[in-house]
Parts: sequence; structure tokens; C-alpha cells
Amino acid sequence: MKLLVTGGAGFIGSHVAEIYAEKDYSVTVFDNLSRSILLNKEIKNLDHNWNYLGKFRNVERVRGDIRNKKEIEEAAREKDFIIHTAAQTAVTTSITNPEADFTTNALGTFNVLEAARKNDVKAVVYCSTNKVFGDNVNKINVKEGEKRYSFGESHEKGISETFDIDLCEHTPYGCSKLTGDMYVQDYAHLYGIRTGVFRMSCIYGTRQFGVEDQGWVAWFTIATVLEKPITIYGDGKQVRDVLYVTDLVDAYDRFLGSKIKNGIYNTGGGPQNTISLLELLDFLEKLTGKRSRISFSDWRPSDQKVYISDISKAQKELGWKPKITPEEGVRKISEWTLENRKLF
Repeated sequence: MKLLVTGGAGFIGSHVAEIYAEKDYSVTVFDNLSRSILLNKEIKNLDHNWNYLGKFRNVERVRGDIRNKKEIEEAAREKDFIIHTAAQTAVTTSITNPEADFTTNALGTFNVLEAARKNDVKAVVYCSTNKVFGDNVNKINVKEGEKRYSFGESHEKGISETFDIDLCEHTPYGCSKLTGDMYVQDYAHLYGIRTGVFRMSCIYGTRQFGVEDQGWVAWFTIATVLEKPITIYGDGKQVRDVLYVTDLVDAYDRFLGSKIKNGIYNTGGGPQNTISLLELLDFLEKLTGKRSRISFSDWRPSDQKVYISDISKAQKELGWKPKITPEEGVRKISEWTLENRKLF
């Protein structure tokens, strides 16, 4: 089987490529290595995952941009599946540079779908986001505890796939990802391509070079281990359901191995795997014996006080559930960071 992974040198994409290479797929990794440009930040060892994948005999690495129709159509030739992870990933960047956000997330996804259609690709997996629900999530009543917010009984299972996306602020990032989300669904209905839309919550794991604007679990872990200061935007009681990256890829794989024509799944750790920013800092201190210097700043636009995925649909249709707890996952990142201090 032949697989194309867009954004394959990124955090999620590189894990997808690695896991499928180990399954003996023929994997093409397609990436323009632009993360530092999109985030407007200096990121050391930007090519680490790119180089890491070079050790696999059945991984082909192609430098290319999903915004370039010719390049992505060429990469999609004779492929059975596409897992589309390439994206502009930060809300903050979408506000300061909305054009780059739109052309990458909306236009880029359209180009990937056209490449799939023209090349008779069997199935496309799309990395969507919980931000498609926008500020409507903040209209849910929450309870405030000492170190976390929580949903009331009406949403104790989390946010389902049918939660309202209309008449609210999304930020440009939420709009561009929602555009891709809807196009992916329509291409399934119109052109018969099997599509899986995974509206992801907080995905974390090793080889994730988290920064202040994106990848907060990894960033807090890296900053703690390396004794760097941390700024919390808001009060730190924000809660997310967190999902370790290998559990995410397992969900993709179960979809690709199914007969489902068009699946939409809210994908995170679910109610059993939640953590607040303050709780993560406490756990990291217990784990490492260190606590970074913490400062607080204003809330970011449309930041959700609580976001928890209702993962019951994925559990029912894909037979899937998370396996790695937040404690186990954060321990893995901490150990990886210590072993690879030179990368930072």
C-alpha cells in the first residue's frame, strides 16, 4: 500500500510516517519545512523529524508545498491513501498573518483534495481541530475549582460532533480549518472519496517541538526540564482533554481499515484524560523536581476555558479508545527531552 503524508516532517506527520513505515507501507513524506516561518519563531533543529525519517528504507522524502497544485498532484500519483497533517497550526499566527493561515489551511486543503480526486486516491484523512466550534464552547456554563474549570452535567461527556459551529467568533485559524473540514466532507459526498475528519483536541508526544504559541503540553514539559520561564495566558485553570500521538494514529488506522465512507470524529483523550495548565505544572514539578518561573498575561482571543471531546462516536464506529494516560504520556516527553537536551 502507498501512503502520502502531507506535513510529514511535523510532529503528527512524522509519527504517522514512522508507524506506517513499520507496517511496511510505501510512505511518501511531503513537507516544505516552513513551521518556523509560519510561527515567526526561531525553532532549533527544524529538520530533526525530516532527518529522523531518513533511516526508513520505505520512506521517500519530498520537499514540496501544498499551496502548489503541481507539486501536490505529482506527490499524490499512484497513492492509495493521503493523511493530510500539513497546516498552519497557531491561533496567534492566524491573527497576525491571516493570509498565510488561509492559503495553507483552506487553499492547501483544497489542493490536496483535488490531487486526491485527480489521482483516484481511495481515502483521505484530514486533521481538523476543536477550534471549528469557535467561541460557542465558552457559552457552556462551567464550574470553577481551585485549579481547574469543568463542564456542568449537561456536557459531562464533552463536546459531540453535532455541537453548533454557527454565529460565533472562530478566529482566522478556526475559519480556515473549518473551511477544509467542510470541503473534505463534500468531496466524500460529491466524488466518492472516503474521508475521515478528525477534530482533534490537544495532541502531544515525543518529537514535538512545542513553543509558547502551539503545543502547550510539550512546551510546558520542555520549559520545565530546561528551566525556562513560562507565560500563562489566562488564569491557568483552562482544561483540555489530551491525547498521546500514537493513540491518534491508531484512530486514523482504524478508519482507513474500515468501510466507513465519510466519518467525522471529535478526537481527544475524552473525559477520562483531562488536565489543566496548573495541574500539568504540578505534575511536572512532582516528576522532575523543577518548576519554571511562571508569569500571567491576558486571555487569548476565543480561548476556551474548557474543551473536552465526546469520543463516544469514535469508540462505537471505530472500536477505538485512548490507551496512554496523561501521566504516562508526559513522563515519556520528559524522558525524551532529557535524552535530547542538545536539540533545544
